[in-house]
Amino acid sequence: MGIFIKNDSQIALMRTACHICARTHELLEKYIKPGITTEELCKIAEEYIRGQGAKPSFLGYRGFPKAICTSVNEHVIHGVPGLRRLKSGDIISIDIGVCYKRFHGDAARTHPVGKITPEHQRLIDVARDSFFESIIYARQGFHLHEMSAAIEDYVKGHGFSVVQEWCGHGIGRQLHEDPSIPHYRQEKRGPRLVKGMTLAVEPMINAGGHELNMLDDTWTVVTHDGKFSAHYENTFLVTTGEPDIMTL
Repeated sequence: MGIFIKNDSQIALMRTACHICARTHELLEKYIKPGITTEELCKIAEEYIRGQGAKPSFLGYRGFPKAICTSVNEHVIHGVPGLRRLKSGDIISIDIGVCYKRFHGDAARTHPVGKITPEHQRLIDVARDSFFESIIYARQGFHLHEMSAAIEDYVKGHGFSVVQEWCGHGIGRQLHEDPSIPHYRQEKRGPRLVKGMTLAVEPMINAGGHELNMLDDTWTVVTHDGKFSAHYENTFLVTTGEPDIMTL
């Protein structure tokens, strides 16, 4: 397919999608408390996204049945919203995609529910911070592998593991475009970054091992050892200088 370099008008549409995505995350954060169900969070998100003149990117994507992904505790990604009621001590990863005039924005955050353990808070923090370690190299002239290596080095240095079966991606007119972006060290350099690339980097890190299982719903990915997992993602634009993080 090749890497799709965006022009100014396409970037403007993506920026709107990303802004709506960021605001949806901000809205949901206010509701993440013990007692709420993941389905209630999904309905709040979908109503807000549609109210902004956009659509949830995930709804119907490859058959996914809901507007957002809600992954709790040992759930890594693609958790399907439902009747599960959050309780104090849980952590929840929420992944949101927004489509505005055929262009997408994508971001994920992991939140504590009520009072959580210091170790689970550290897991959330390391997932987030590993993203920001990676985008030091997200500028024209660097290569993809430098972002990938930065994530793994940071995560392993804090005693956690990096999920390897799922990766980040290009994004734009399609929710998932070239290139694929692993979150662990690569032997090859990968593509050279150039101005106009729009990428979604989304480290998923586990408190235990990196091995995964799939639940019977055929969507929800979980840790093999049952230990907690955290996920952090932003969509950003490669420039000649600092990357432009559009979902913040």
